[in-house]
Amino acid sequence: MYRYDNYDHALVQERVAQFRDQVRRWKAGELSDEEFRPLRLQNGLYIQRHAPMFRVAVPYGMLSSAQLRRLAKIARDYDKGYGHFTTRHNLQFNWIPLERVPDALAELAEVEMHAIQTSGNCIRNVTTDQFAGVAADEILDPRPLCELLRQWSTFHPEFAFLPRKFKIAVNGALEDRALTWFHDIGLHIRKNEAGEVGFRVIVGGGLGRTPIRGQVVREFLPWQDILTYNEAILRVYNRYGRRDNAYKARIKILVQALGVEKFAEQVEAEWIHLKGGPATITQAEYERVAAFFNPPAYAQLPAIDDGFVQAQAEQPAFARWVERNVRPHRVPGYAAVTLSLKKPGTAPGDVSDVQMDRVADLADRYSFGEVRVTHEQNLVLADVRQDELQALWQDAKAAALATPNIGLITDMICCPGGDFCDLANAKSIPIANAIQAKFEDLDYLYDIGDIELNISGCMNSCGHHHVGHIGVLGVDKGNEEWYQITLGGRQGNNAHLGKVIGPSFPADEVAGVVEKLIRVYLDNRHEDELFIDTLDRLGVEPFKDKVYGDRLKGKKAA
Repeated sequence: MYRYDNYDHALVQERVAQFRDQVRRWKAGELSDEEFRPLRLQNGLYIQRHAPMFRVAVPYGMLSSAQLRRLAKIARDYDKGYGHFTTRHNLQFNWIPLERVPDALAELAEVEMHAIQTSGNCIRNVTTDQFAGVAADEILDPRPLCELLRQWSTFHPEFAFLPRKFKIAVNGALEDRALTWFHDIGLHIRKNEAGEVGFRVIVGGGLGRTPIRGQVVREFLPWQDILTYNEAILRVYNRYGRRDNAYKARIKILVQALGVEKFAEQVEAEWIHLKGGPATITQAEYERVAAFFNPPAYAQLPAIDDGFVQAQAEQPAFARWVERNVRPHRVPGYAAVTLSLKKPGTAPGDVSDVQMDRVADLADRYSFGEVRVTHEQNLVLADVRQDELQALWQDAKAAALATPNIGLITDMICCPGGDFCDLANAKSIPIANAIQAKFEDLDYLYDIGDIELNISGCMNSCGHHHVGHIGVLGVDKGNEEWYQITLGGRQGNNAHLGKVIGPSFPADEVAGVVEKLIRVYLDNRHEDELFIDTLDRLGVEPFKDKVYGDRLKGKKAA
């Protein structure tokens, strides 16, 4: 993974000193709350329901074991002993006193971490596929290009005060595992007919109050030009994006207002002034950065380990975990393992300081000292030998990190909701716990198969409810917490927004509604169909379909 040079170290340490002085001035009354607000936001600090929320950047989801141990130490020494992994790969702390944040930033800097641009109207953390570099369907490892995007965007003076926050996702494989269609900019690495590597460029995607699938503005862009082309996109957005209305300030609204063709014309006109300029990536610069992501020292192993096969035959519980939590690796004899942060009864994405320390130990023992964070709020050990999978499983079980539910309904995405977030209309975590309790039977979960359930506490959609097969959205009705249900969303190459099924439900009915939806699904699915395909086949129009509505309510169909 990327390691800081002297410039990086100096830059981050200067930011720590700068923010320490800003906090001092604010406490002394030299800065008003309004003056201090953009300064704290630039350092990942939000004022939430109970205490400041402090968001730490995890660039493109990669952590070393040393970094994870430092996060555990900060959770233990500054917070209440845990953190929360988000859908943007970041880690959030919910209880650190604001006055102690400079000390926490100083500790992060010692292990090459920071909170720069994790909030505010700037370019946020660049995200990518959690299996980058090891996936069998990969065209090119996206991590070097993600790192180049990170370096280009950090402290970029032109884009420090955009109309709104700005998010970029990169996918380097045939299957999109980075939700690129719903980012401000989505980048697909691909090859043209001549075998040259470049990008499909997607602009104007996003969830939130106005969910929109992004649109292609360029089918193929040479990889060397990705920084200058992104700069052209951002210049057009910075010039024409609305600043009078926060709800209409995202680039997706601008693309819709201009039309994608007109927007693309504006970008191409701007790019004329940037193409071939200093931000063009040279082969030497790419190779310099790519060297940080060279493959580790893999052993020469058989493609299939006999002991691994035998252990699955002898231990059904181990086989079940392998089926759900273990993925094939591009190197023979290795596998990628997802450690579930979705044990029933715990908030999805939450991880204790003890667990962070244990995962760091597991990474050192089994996966070359590296950990990945997924946008589904789990952790990945990307380079595990097949002959060590059984031992890893036993160690992960001891740390409560081996729930065999990846891809199942209990592997849900869930934002912190009204328990923590000041923006939330309703609580998310109690809804997640109630749904988990409805589906505790693993045999039943496996019968259901792959179902993505996502929960958001408000329209900001931090829980990605719009793209879940089942989405749950907290809404405010007369100062009471109610929940709207969407169906048929999905991620991937054919990403799709879900549809609202009708009136909202009170909190105590949501888990039962989800249970009934699953029963309808099981009654009508074909084995190889996804949830949205079943709805399409049934011809369901959720707002209007009386038969479907009656079945959902447990009544006999008319």
